Amino acid sequence: MTFANRCNEIFDQIVKLYHVTDDVDAEFNNPYEAGSIENSLARKNWIDAVQWHLEDIIRDENIDPVEALALKRRIDRSNQDRTDLVEEIDTYFQQRYDGMTHQPGATLNTESPAWAIDRLSILALKIWHMREQTERSDANAAHIAKCQAKLDVLLEQRVDLTTAIDQLLDDYAAGRKFMKIYRQMKMYNDPETNPVLYGKK
Repeated sequence: MTFANRCNEIFDQIVKLYHVTDDVDAEFNNPYEAGSIENSLARKNWIDAVQWHLEDIIRDENIDPVEALALKRRIDRSNQDRTDLVEEIDTYFQQRYDGMTHQPGATLNTESPAWAIDRLSILALKIWHMREQTERSDANAAHIAKCQAKLDVLLEQRVDLTTAIDQLLDDYAAGRKFMKIYRQMKMYNDPETNPVLYGKK
């Protein structure tokens, strides 16, 4: 099994696991060994699943403003955790391909492997929820048909993205591309760079 297909397998497993309780506060028991790349991928998808549903909740027009603010803060923390995990996964690839001999003319990809895998994780959630829409008994035929057409596109997109990720990893292994990571430099979470935060000192 290729690496990207293994990602899909793990993401589908974790999305299904999340929906056993469908609870943003449910405890996550990671089924994979601590320190393994599978563990990181599973944690990544669990964060995405929880955040997906937090984004649903916060869009309730009747939500209490105090609750909405607390949810916004939680989503901000989740985004930071998501970014940290993407960098953790990219570190795995950097170590994996460190020291590879680059071919003459080797090129740099526009996107790191982990950010592409991040999109694969989100696609697993989109597919799950779009499939749910196609199975609704309370929706009309037009809605079902529209959602089925979207589901078909999402499934095609996952095949294409899976192929592209595996091709990128093959290019790294063969020295046709070289890996370079630019760490995220988020400023709004940093009390030293967010003027609203450091201005209060």
